[in-house]
Amino acid sequence: MTAARQARFDGASQHRRSLIAKVHIAKSQLRMVEDDYRAIMLRVTGNSSAAQCTDAELVALLKEFEGKGFTAKAKKPGARPADHPVARKARALWISLHQLGAIADPSDRALEAFAQRQLGVAKLQWADQALGYKLIEALKAIGNRAGWDQDLTGVRPGAQLIVLKRNLVYALFKKLRDVDAVPRAWTIDRAVFEFSGDRVPTLLSCDLQEIDVATRALASAWATVKP
Repeated sequence: MTAARQARFDGASQHRRSLIAKVHIAKSQLRMVEDDYRAIMLRVTGNSSAAQCTDAELVALLKEFEGKGFTAKAKKPGARPADHPVARKARALWISLHQLGAIADPSDRALEAFAQRQLGVAKLQWADQALGYKLIEALKAIGNRAGWDQDLTGVRPGAQLIVLKRNLVYALFKKLRDVDAVPRAWTIDRAVFEFSGDRVPTLLSCDLQEIDVATRALASAWATVKP
């Protein structure tokens, strides 16, 4: 057999094996019992097994299965979210801004679109870390406009995260009070308990985990009452 003929033969064999494999995948995906599978095959192709079918008959059989809901298209794996320090900080800010009601869509897709406009890159993963501050500052500006104080002047680096998270709770609580969603006599810890049933200490005594509990409780309440 010549090399060209061998290549055509191997290609045809591979194509046939692929068709037969898809038939068996369809049977499994559609959860067909053996009797139903054989009955459909006999009706469509006149054969009792995939091995007896011609390529054209296998194609016809697959079309029959597709009509019953079978799909041979593999799902594409999702793109890996950006994971460098700028991306992680931006994602945390983005989610917090959603809790505050400052942005509508908390997804990575929406963050990617925002980052593209700010940094001029197709993917946040490819962003120049030296220029990442532009994205962070843009997000902080949104937070400030929404009432979330981003000023960390004089705050030691190790305390900056807890101060920012605490400020987010203050901002959410103020928004709830401004729309009369909480009585003036309530403290933040009272509001958290009334909205979620969770007990936290006074905000200045909360650790990061307790602040997150308070944030989720107040953000959930704000989402239901914001104008």
